[in-house]
Amino acid sequence: MSPQRIDIKTDICIGAGQCALTAPDVFTQDDDGFSQVLPGREDGNGSPLLREAARACPVAAISIREE
Repeated sequence: MSPQRIDIKTDICIGAGQCALTAPDVFTQDDDGFSQVLPGREDGNGSPLLREAARACPVAAISIREE
């Protein structure tokens, strides 16, 4: 598997929390309820649910790119 990088477009995130519900080993929500990647998980940590979490975002604020 190629290294991956997660990008969260914070300017369009609405804090729905679907990413954190789908892949809680990678995503969390900050104090304001917006999505963020857990420290040390910027590469997705090999989570099999990473791409599903990105697809679950209702505003497509999460992108995953191969490095």
